[in-house]
Amino acid sequence: MTLPATAPHTAARDSFFKLALAIGVLVVGLEVGYLLYSPLPYDPVGYLVGRDFVNTWVGGELALTREPQAHFAVDAYNGLLAEKFGGRYPLHIWSYPPHFLLFTWPFALMPYMTAYVLYCVAGMLVYLVVVADGERRIDHLVLLALAPAVTVNIWCGQNAFWTTALLIGGLVQLDRRPAVAGVLFGVLSIKPQLGVLLPLMLVLTARWRAILFAAMTVAILLALATLAFGASVWTAYLHDAMPVQTNVFLRDYENFMTHMPTAFMNARVAGLSLPVAACLQAVLSLASVTAVVWTFRRSRDADLSNALLVTATFVVTPYAFNYDMVAFGWVIVKLMDRIDNNAWDHGLMLAVWATPFMTVALGIAGLPISVLPMLGMGARLLWKIANMRAHPGPQLQRTPLPQFTAAS
Repeated sequence: MTLPATAPHTAARDSFFKLALAIGVLVVGLEVGYLLYSPLPYDPVGYLVGRDFVNTWVGGELALTREPQAHFAVDAYNGLLAEKFGGRYPLHIWSYPPHFLLFTWPFALMPYMTAYVLYCVAGMLVYLVVVADGERRIDHLVLLALAPAVTVNIWCGQNAFWTTALLIGGLVQLDRRPAVAGVLFGVLSIKPQLGVLLPLMLVLTARWRAILFAAMTVAILLALATLAFGASVWTAYLHDAMPVQTNVFLRDYENFMTHMPTAFMNARVAGLSLPVAACLQAVLSLASVTAVVWTFRRSRDADLSNALLVTATFVVTPYAFNYDMVAFGWVIVKLMDRIDNNAWDHGLMLAVWATPFMTVALGIAGLPISVLPMLGMGARLLWKIANMRAHPGPQLQRTPLPQFTAAS
């Protein structure tokens, strides 16, 4: 039995929906204005529209040559970009593990803009299908599509639609099809920082089948990359690509600070030294791991637990971008209808919702606070989990609201 939502809860939920929708529409409008102002296929500052998609598209071409490792070094890679797009093309670095290239080559078979549009449209569809998980609620689908992180991801030409489908798809399938979940988690190794807490959660919950299939998937992908590109692809990645990525992240952090809502980067924006920033990140990383251990050591509310896992994933790592926060769209639609929400919950959800867009403005302004909404949400989730029974009664179940529900 599900208790009906009270009038105050309904009004608060409706207000949250309208505010979240307004923020989403505003960010979309800014993206449209950016495109209208851009001398396509370039943007106003000289990047190709879809900026980081250049790495995916060029990576596809490198995969087809079967010797991508020759261009992992920063000078060689940017020399290649200069040949393709002009000698003054903005600096890029190669940062993806070699098995990422196994998925990029189809996009190199078509012109850049065609490939970019297809990449975004196909990614959006896959993301919506996986994250909606069969629901046809109009309010949920609208918020998933108009989340600020979605627009930022399209603007950056990044892969968050795909990584979100892998992460959230794995969580959705974990109880139903653990083998499928394991395969999805294994493919997520193309962006390992987004799955860094998954092994811990899987061990704590004794998901041995999922662990087995995840390990097998990773092993197969590494073997396929080695067969396709040769064993030297790994040494080139470790010796040429990773040192540059690490140096840019640690030393030339100005290139990242406006897109990274992490504790480490916030500390650097605040002017703290590298050791102090690293210590702050280590403290919050340890707290995140502790929170996940405490949450998953016993059976608890699934929505709250998974929301905590996603939140902790973004707090535990110093290396996460605002566009990666597409995953929070799923968290928000899972939590927004709960009748145990209050003003704090709605306020924190709105803050996290807006973070992918606000991170840029906060970074430019030198305000080191973009990590705070996720810290607040994590603390609130822990509080709610701690103050409920392991198997919650109907007063904590989510109630669909008719005014935002599509006919099935």
